[in-house]
Amino acid sequence: MALRIFMQTISTVQRSAYVPCEAQGLDAVQLALEQIDIIRRLADMYNQDTVLVTSSKDITESQHHGLIASLIGIEGGHAIGSSLGVLRSFYSLGARYLSLTHKCDVSWAGSSSSSLDAGLSQFGKAIVREMNRLGMMIDLSYSSDATARDVLQATRAPVIFSHSGARQLCNSTRNIPDDILRLVAENGGLIMISFDSEDVACGRQARLKDVVDHIKYVRAIAGVQHIGLGAGYDAIEFPPLGLEDVSKYPDLLAALLEDPNWSEEDLAMLAGKNFLRIMETVENVRDYWKRANIDPIEQSEAQPKTQCTYMAS
Repeated sequence: MALRIFMQTISTVQRSAYVPCEAQGLDAVQLALEQIDIIRRLADMYNQDTVLVTSSKDITESQHHGLIASLIGIEGGHAIGSSLGVLRSFYSLGARYLSLTHKCDVSWAGSSSSSLDAGLSQFGKAIVREMNRLGMMIDLSYSSDATARDVLQATRAPVIFSHSGARQLCNSTRNIPDDILRLVAENGGLIMISFDSEDVACGRQARLKDVVDHIKYVRAIAGVQHIGLGAGYDAIEFPPLGLEDVSKYPDLLAALLEDPNWSEEDLAMLAGKNFLRIMETVENVRDYWKRANIDPIEQSEAQPKTQCTYMAS
C-alpha cells in the first residue's frame, strides 16, 4: 500500500539554484544563472527520465507519462541582486520558487541564522507582491521569525517552508515555532519536513522515527492539509537511518500508516497532493491579478554601479 502511494504521488524533485552567501553583492546573479543553466542541461541530458516543469499542470502531465518532474527554485534571495527585473528574469527561465534568505540576511529580509531577527523592509514587501503577481512560490525556510510573520501578513498567496521542522522538538534555526505553524495553516501554506539531522534530531544522527515525530507534530498543530516532504538529500551529509535515499520513502509512509489517525488519503496529501494544491493556488492568484491588470513593479533597491539605467516608459 505504501509503495503504491509512493509511486502515484511522489514524482516531483525541487532543483535548487543555490548561491553561497559569500557571493552577495558580487557575482550572485551570475552564479544563479549558471546553476539554472546546469539544471536545464541536466534535464535535457536525462530527458528519458525527467522533464522540466513550470506549472502544476506540467507536474500532472509528467506523472501521466511516468517522468520525474524537475522544478527550478532559487535558494537565497541574495541571488536576485535586490532587483525585481532579475526576479522576473529568473521566473522567465523557469524558476517557480524563491527562498527569501539563506544563512545570511539580505537588505530587505532577515535570516533565521542571524541574531538580529530582522523583518521585511518596504522593498521586501514589494518582492512579495511581485512574486504573487508572477505566480512564484515564496519559500520561508531560512527566514527569520519576524520575516516569516511579515510575509504571512503581506502575501496574498500561500507560502511554503521547503525544508524545515518543528522548533518545539528541535531548536534548529530552520525550524518553525508553533505560532508560525498556525499562521501557515491560516495562510493555506505548506510545511515540508526536512530530513537533516540538525532539524529533526537536534544534531545527533537522525532516524526514521525522528522524521515521523516531526511530521506528526506539525500535523497536530497545522493540519494534514499543510504538511509535505522536503528531504533535501543533496544537501545533507548524514541522512536519517532508515531513510538513506528516496527508495526508503515507502518505509516512511508505512510507519505513518501504522498510526490509525493516518489514512491513505492523508499519506497521498503528505507525499505530493498538498504541494500540487499549493502550486495551483499560487497560479490562481497570478491569474486573478492578471485579469485585474496589476502591473509589474519597476522599483529597484540595488545601487547602480554605472550611469546606465533602464526604466519602462
